[in-house]
Amino acid sequence: MPETPHIVSDVMTQTVVAVGRDAPFKEIVRTMEQWKVSAMPVLEGEGRVVGVVSEADLLPKEEFRDSDPSLTEQRRRLSDVAKAGASTAGDLMSTPAVTVYPGATLAQAARIMAVRHVKRLPVVDDIGMLQGIVSRADLLKVFLRPDEDIEEDVRRTVVSYLFPAFSHAIHVHEHVHVHVHVHVHEGVVTLRGHIRDTSLISGAVRLVRAIEGVVDVEPHLTGESATLPGPGGVQ
Repeated sequence: MPETPHIVSDVMTQTVVAVGRDAPFKEIVRTMEQWKVSAMPVLEGEGRVVGVVSEADLLPKEEFRDSDPSLTEQRRRLSDVAKAGASTAGDLMSTPAVTVYPGATLAQAARIMAVRHVKRLPVVDDIGMLQGIVSRADLLKVFLRPDEDIEEDVRRTVVSYLFPAFSHAIHVHEHVHVHVHVHVHEGVVTLRGHIRDTSLISGAVRLVRAIEGVVDVEPHLTGESATLPGPGGVQ
């Protein structure tokens, strides 16, 4: 069967730029500029993540700097107006932080990012202590995997499992040769050949898609029934 998908701890960055809850506004801006990041975890105590502060949290300070928003505007954008008057990370941060565990799969992390509309996730342990950070770019690293490695993985974990070299025919001593050729180009896996059971094709495609680095799957597999031996014996 295919190996367990890569997990967040395989691709996350362990050195994380973070700030404390009491970090002042200008320190946050300076830190973001120095390290070229657009968001940072906010920590308290020994490193427990309590929130995330991003450029979006800081912008209301500039947006409302020389304006007096109407009461209607204030009601509609209460959070932004409040952040415009905030001066520390604890007041500016978005909380609770959207986080992920080190053992989560890359697909799970990607799903969290998509649903919660965030570009990066602090990685925390069971008690919320910061372990690292994972970004969209980190999740895409799997697609840098060489085609040769993907091809070998498909052969070893899918083809050899679902389509063994020889498959028993109806009679005990009759065999039908089953051959599936695997080719990978730019992450697209092409499967060609003849198989005994065409009902396995959909399962094969699903398993190949689950292999890290696969961009798409093109199955060109046909049934082997036309070559089955007749009553006279093995062809």
